[in-house]
Amino acid sequence: MDAQGSVEWFQARCGKVTASRLKDVLAKIKTGEAATRRNYKAQIVVERLTGVAQETYTNAAMQYGTEAEPQARSAYEFRTDLLVNEVSFIQHKNLLAGCSPDGLINDLGGVEIKCPFQSAVHIETLLNGVPSEHIAQIQGSMWITGREWWDFVSFDGRMPANLQMYIKRIERDDKYISDLEAEVIAFLGEVSDLETKLKEIK
Repeated sequence: MDAQGSVEWFQARCGKVTASRLKDVLAKIKTGEAATRRNYKAQIVVERLTGVAQETYTNAAMQYGTEAEPQARSAYEFRTDLLVNEVSFIQHKNLLAGCSPDGLINDLGGVEIKCPFQSAVHIETLLNGVPSEHIAQIQGSMWITGREWWDFVSFDGRMPANLQMYIKRIERDDKYISDLEAEVIAFLGEVSDLETKLKEIK
């Protein structure tokens, strides 16, 4: 297994739509596509033209999340009595898309673990539930893996013991997934068109 964050893992994702960026694929405004969608399209095109993955940076918040995740995973396993199977990049069977789940569980489930750098984000989740910005990633992971449910976990080990973990099981939404697949197919078509146009420039 290529560890997430390794050179091999970045290469496996290169030039493909990933579940963690599906919210950007869906980012549209009244007058067309949002800047985040346009920028993501450009990023994938550059990856395809160069063969080099663009997402290789790490900021303090990302580093904190990476370092806190093992503790969060262990706490989740203890709380739920479920075993998390760590995996690498999972490729969609037909499309240039894939996901890197934080873990798969038995034959039906998966888990997405968030360890927010800012405690305010975790507190917001405790009070109001799963942030809407993560739904595309979670449903997209179920689409790519064929799984039936996904546990969303928010973990902050700096909080009092009874407030450290939030867990919400999200069931597969086939209507959402069908719409999501159509959006990804359209987006990938735009990526290919842009790639072709750029290759024609002398």
